[in-house]
Amino acid sequence: MTAQPLDLSTAAAAPDLAHEWWRGAVLYQIYPRSFADSNDDGVGDLKGVADHLDHVASLGVDGVWLSPFFKSPMKDFGYDVSDYCDVDPIFGTLADFDALVARAHALGLKVVIDQVFSHTSDEHPWFIDSRASKTARHADWYVWADAKPDGSPPSNWQSVFGGPAWTWDARRGQYYMHNFLASQPQLNVRNPEVQDALIAAARFWLDRGVDGFRLDAINFAIHDPKLTDNPPINDGKKRTRPFDFQDKIHNQSQPEIIGFLNRIRALTDSYDGRFTVAEVGGDHADREMKEYTAGSDRLHSAYGFLYLYADTLRSELIGLGDGMWPDRQGEGWPSWTFSNHDAPRAVSRWAQGRDEKAFAEMALLLLMCLRGNVFVYQGEELGLPQAEVPFERLVDPEAIANWPQTLGRDGARTPIPWTASAPNAGFSAVEPWLPVDPRHLKMAVDAQEADPEATLHVARRLIALRHAHPALRYGGLDLIQAADVLVFERFERADGGERLLCVFNLGHQPVDWTPPAGARRIEAVNWSEADGSRLAPLAGLLFAV
Repeated sequence: MTAQPLDLSTAAAAPDLAHEWWRGAVLYQIYPRSFADSNDDGVGDLKGVADHLDHVASLGVDGVWLSPFFKSPMKDFGYDVSDYCDVDPIFGTLADFDALVARAHALGLKVVIDQVFSHTSDEHPWFIDSRASKTARHADWYVWADAKPDGSPPSNWQSVFGGPAWTWDARRGQYYMHNFLASQPQLNVRNPEVQDALIAAARFWLDRGVDGFRLDAINFAIHDPKLTDNPPINDGKKRTRPFDFQDKIHNQSQPEIIGFLNRIRALTDSYDGRFTVAEVGGDHADREMKEYTAGSDRLHSAYGFLYLYADTLRSELIGLGDGMWPDRQGEGWPSWTFSNHDAPRAVSRWAQGRDEKAFAEMALLLLMCLRGNVFVYQGEELGLPQAEVPFERLVDPEAIANWPQTLGRDGARTPIPWTASAPNAGFSAVEPWLPVDPRHLKMAVDAQEADPEATLHVARRLIALRHAHPALRYGGLDLIQAADVLVFERFERADGGERLLCVFNLGHQPVDWTPPAGARRIEAVNWSEADGSRLAPLAGLLFAV
């Protein structure tokens, strides 16, 4: 079935309610390595991003989030930073970044960038100096500890990518800590000098015009100085990584993190209209997201992995999300995403044999109906499934280590297909750093532009729908039914404000469902007039009530 636009022209434009630009915004995540290659070296770059911002602006989004482009040896593809205040040559220059920001702003797009404040690369000058001796200038800028009497690591902490979170360094005669790769040593963010240096790096980018920060893995930023062993988790679930066997209450999630967030917020508040959002994963993410965003002196928003790691899209997830953010006084503002660079694409996780195009469009409508900010990952507007990357082409260390037990991250990071008939789908004139999946060719931007029924056009319409209705962008949410047919209401809080009823058949079978008397349908996907009160699987409808 095709998506049917219904009565959108009658929706009142959202009035100027003097809300912050970011509240309820739609942000488009760009993974620069895979977006567009302007110099034909097989890797995307900042100029390639700037050259294709017209496409992003055409979606109607409020801004972009750029994954790291900083100087880096690329062992974790930019999340191992060796210079916080420079662009890696593979992505271009500072002048290219400035041109990108100028182009984005000219198109009305905000620019949010990553800040990786829990660790650096082992090639960062700070770490090179720190490992040189216990009396070096930066000796206490990283987490160092003596071996136990038997030579074993100082604690039982495990790294996300496998193995102990400690590596022996003969230069200092100590272990250094790393929550991720051994080449990503943990910063000692307890040290005020380290905080000062990170704040200075953030100021550098604010002065260049960025509109906000996404703080990567921020709940890893501060550790327990006593190096207390983590307790095990005994819940009977299947584990694929040693990291998941522990309750990570000592190597992350420390209360002192909030003091650092206060400093970040004070900095961003000294500039006009800046936005901060935390990435918060782990077993205690629900609590930490609230703690990190409470009041007016912490971060504006946070997102976790409720949807990103879910293997099925169930109505219960909407209820869990609503329960995590109950919209109380003093509470922060949620952000949501179904796909990103760290998780397999939602279409492949959730379609479960159903029509992938239909699923992609239903999921986009659902995302636009959630309360909070939403992130659309590059390619989601095209309905891209997870790419198939053969083992010999894998580059992600996590994917290689866990193959074939997990889908890995490489399949979500393959190049965007711009031109169906061009070599490498128009991404680059040479073989890209990750291969283009042949299935993506027919879903290329140019092919979808020429097809009025394509997911790309549906995505534009649904993003416009969110902006047209204040209840969707700023309003509250009441969950009415969490079953195969998911029903919830979005509403403006002001007396007489609009109320919208959101209805989705998330199941595998058709379901009869009748709207309440007087309801006026304003949007539908995977539904037509001939269906009447019959909701096919993956049907999504929106009513004014």
